[in-house]
Amino acid sequence: MAQNQSDDTSTAPVGPPPPQGRIDGIDAARAIAVFGMFVVHLGVGSMGFLSPENYAWDLHSIVRGNSSALFALLAGVSLAMMTGRTAPVGGEPLLRAIARILTRAVLIGLLGAVLDIMAVPIAIILTYYAGFFLLALPLVKLRPGALWAVAGGLAVVGPFLSFALREAFLVPELRSGAVPTLTEFFLTGYYPAVTFMVYVVAGMALGRLDLTATAVRLRLAVAGAALSVFAYGGSWLMLGPLGGLDRLVAASGPGLTGLSPGAAADPAVAEQVRYAVTDHAESISGQVPTDSWWWLAVNTPHTGTTFEIAEAVGQGLIVLVACMFLCDRFRVAMYPLTSVGRMPLTVYSGHILALAVVIGALGPGWATPWLLEWFVLGALVFATLWRLVVGRGPAELLLGEAADGVVSLVDERRAAGGGRPGA
Repeated sequence: MAQNQSDDTSTAPVGPPPPQGRIDGIDAARAIAVFGMFVVHLGVGSMGFLSPENYAWDLHSIVRGNSSALFALLAGVSLAMMTGRTAPVGGEPLLRAIARILTRAVLIGLLGAVLDIMAVPIAIILTYYAGFFLLALPLVKLRPGALWAVAGGLAVVGPFLSFALREAFLVPELRSGAVPTLTEFFLTGYYPAVTFMVYVVAGMALGRLDLTATAVRLRLAVAGAALSVFAYGGSWLMLGPLGGLDRLVAASGPGLTGLSPGAAADPAVAEQVRYAVTDHAESISGQVPTDSWWWLAVNTPHTGTTFEIAEAVGQGLIVLVACMFLCDRFRVAMYPLTSVGRMPLTVYSGHILALAVVIGALGPGWATPWLLEWFVLGALVFATLWRLVVGRGPAELLLGEAADGVVSLVDERRAAGGGRPGA
């Protein structure tokens, strides 16, 4: 997975970070994204401290969708860091950066395909993630303003375009899993590019800012709060006072409840139908149904609406700013969390392999209480010790070595072909 610097890793847990060095808060936010996916993948039945009767579902609803969105947002930050940070590179440095990004994309995609063979009951993001890297390449020379404009345009137009294309041309069908078809990758998969590229491009815009500046962080916190208010308030206005939920109940209620339109309109069962619609909105995974345009007014996770995107970006900004604040002031205490964030590919892949072992050993009843806490604790201990003793995570080390090898090969071929340095 792309790192937010050149993959250099200091093992010292104390002392201020060097100027233009690695920003620990980004690593901490990335760790939170990974642990959020732990929560979703292992489910509420695996929680001990927060049992299903004690706020487990609340935690699950908070991180579902938002954790994968934060993961993609921080991928965009990493892409910006790899291509010049606040000043996009060009010429030879840009060619080397593109070679590194392409190498990482290919290897991450292959790893996602391998992990899919483990047949764990989760939607693996890595193959989508690799595709996002490729789609982002034409944007790596853009400045923050242009990147924010692209992200905003995609957030507004993308959901309507997706709805129109799916309504006109696509028949709903079962998804193939972690290795998507092109249609699934762009429109109908678990992490459709039409939605998730907003997060990646917004992350690239973030990475082009001076994230060490207090004024920038304050503006990001305010922007995050404003986006969250817009997401919740706008969806509430559309569904409530403007009657969107009533229209969804009329359009989708009969199909979701199995009742005839006349029976679904009966006041005696109206609450049942209304609950079926709102419950369905909470369980969508990828994109909204196409039986009513009013579905685009919801802001629930994995719906790919403008409101959901705004909420995810807004909350991602708040998490990132909070993590940067905490890491600046409590660097030692945050060391285990930043250690996980420095090796997210290792930890993400490792939890899938560990989950496959658990499922194989325990069978259908694998989701036992306290399993989530053991997974989180194991990741924190492993990442901290590995960082102290070795440095870069094992998967990150292999990825970096492969990228370095490709860059060296490209340089050799250019030199043999008479390529001019700095061209």
